[in-house]
Amino acid sequence: MTVTSLDIDDSALEKVLKLSGLRTKKEAVNLALQEYARRHDKIAAIERYSKLAQDWDYESWKRVHDAEKGRS
Repeated sequence: MTVTSLDIDDSALEKVLKLSGLRTKKEAVNLALQEYARRHDKIAAIERYSKLAQDWDYESWKRVHDAEKGRS
């Protein structure tokens, strides 16, 4: 872990502390950084699956699925 001196928006920090129930500035900043990274990971996953879904053909999938289940 790195020791860093930062100028932090006091009102944003207080809001994070209040919403999260955390007690220290360090915990609040670390939580905010983790949430930010997690949000961008989710966005990347959504974009990746969205690209995969563009070429997905539901009707063909349904026919194969039904045939495998013995339905026509």
